[in-house]
Amino acid sequence: MKSPKLCVLLFFSLLLIAFFALSSNVFSADDVYKVGAIFSTTGTGSSLGIPEENTVKMLESEINSAGGIKGKKLQVIIYDDASDETNARNRASKLINEDKVCAIIGPSLSGTSLAIIDTVQNAKIPLISCAASVKIVEPVNERYWVFKTPQSDVLVGQRIAEYLKAKKLTKVAIITAKTPFGASGKEQLEKILPEAGITIVAKEEFNEKDPDVLVQLTKIKSANPQAIVCWSISPGGALVTRNMKNDLKLDIPLIMSHGVANKEYINLSGDAANGVVFPSGKLLVANDLPKNDPQKLTLTKYVNNYRTKYGSEPSTFGGHAWDALMLVVNAMKKVGDDPAKIRAEIEKTKKFIGTGGVFNFSPTDHNGLDSSCLVMIKIENGKWVLAK
Repeated sequence: MKSPKLCVLLFFSLLLIAFFALSSNVFSADDVYKVGAIFSTTGTGSSLGIPEENTVKMLESEINSAGGIKGKKLQVIIYDDASDETNARNRASKLINEDKVCAIIGPSLSGTSLAIIDTVQNAKIPLISCAASVKIVEPVNERYWVFKTPQSDVLVGQRIAEYLKAKKLTKVAIITAKTPFGASGKEQLEKILPEAGITIVAKEEFNEKDPDVLVQLTKIKSANPQAIVCWSISPGGALVTRNMKNDLKLDIPLIMSHGVANKEYINLSGDAANGVVFPSGKLLVANDLPKNDPQKLTLTKYVNNYRTKYGSEPSTFGGHAWDALMLVVNAMKKVGDDPAKIRAEIEKTKKFIGTGGVFNFSPTDHNGLDSSCLVMIKIENGKWVLAK
């Protein structure tokens, strides 16, 4: 006959075993799907990379708490490339050769994304970039393994042209950052604006780390444009805004690219940000969308979860990472962690409701978005509102 103490010990031992067996988020070391991520959490792109990393960590936790993927744990291995192209290549090689990931999301910037294309193409590992340049996914026959989630600079350029025409602003100046993102934007503006009947009266460039852009803006002022279009991210975009409004007192419309769709731009620009207009995905104005908007539920859930988790406002850049990881996760739910099958599944994806739009990929379109994904946003009293 067993002693009472032994019976009690046995009971609690069995109870403990049952608890761990029933826990949905307990996985063995072999039950793991590895996905890589490269973000610019330091350097000039940190305003993009930090919310991307935050988002991926939040989403990884949510997925594993719900039981993982096909009973396996999702492990996202995240590296910081410090906004540097060489670092990005090194991190991509490490993820592929040492960590043995089945897919990579990121990098944050156009330059760092372009820098690792040959690496992922040669390794035959799918990449879902969080950067905007159309060159990341085109020509598509040379980007077989590469996708991206942000709205492309082509769509953004077209949306800016539509806005300028609607406001009867036919003479504009452009100022762009000397980065791959800025260069790609400049290329699109130089093509799209004249086709829309808009004359570019001045073109200037600047380095993201310049102390000011007063020389460039003074030249622009002398050309007497009706508006200025700036293509940059923060902090460079904020520098242009402050110099234009506070220093030179240029009282004409400033239209930014989607590269400033975060609170950092507003914080760094101060009151000078008020009145600035830019195209963006709908995330920044999620609560203002009509109930029948197909993205509203996805957007409000992401926004609320991010606020609850981090106590701060999300940005469209974090949204790009959410879209990228969910595309991989949805593919893995169907085909597991085989890279070739993941790539094929993403390319077949239709009507995926993400934060950046409703995605419809195909063998000839590795971005999957159209102009319906963009709205024009205006900054009023330090807040985002739909532009009229």
